[in-house]
Amino acid sequence: MKYLLFVAIGGASGAVSRHLLANWVHGMWEGRLPLGTLLVNVLGSFAIGIVYVLIVERELLHPDWRSVAIVGFLGAFTTFSTFSLEAIGLFEAGHVWHALAYMLVSTLLCVVMAGGAMQLTRALL
Repeated sequence: MKYLLFVAIGGASGAVSRHLLANWVHGMWEGRLPLGTLLVNVLGSFAIGIVYVLIVERELLHPDWRSVAIVGFLGAFTTFSTFSLEAIGLFEAGHVWHALAYMLVSTLLCVVMAGGAMQLTRALL
């Protein structure tokens, strides 16, 4: 039960962090592309690469932190559902090229950032 409480605390922290950061970016940028969601997903992907190497591969932190950090915080910080909804919104508004660009950039950038963070973390340890 204690384990679930830690996951919930991580999740709540991640959700609040995502909400604050995404809204701040959306307030600063009023273009068609949803850069707030893109930023949180890219940062979350970079972070998961680091956390995975530290906790899973190198076992530098207790395994319980895996659930708190990856499932809880980063699971709530990143958001595939919002990304999907925003892409559909762009399509429905007739901004087909913006939607396709958003989908391509989001997917590629997130995977590259996660992999890059893993390689960087391994090199630094």
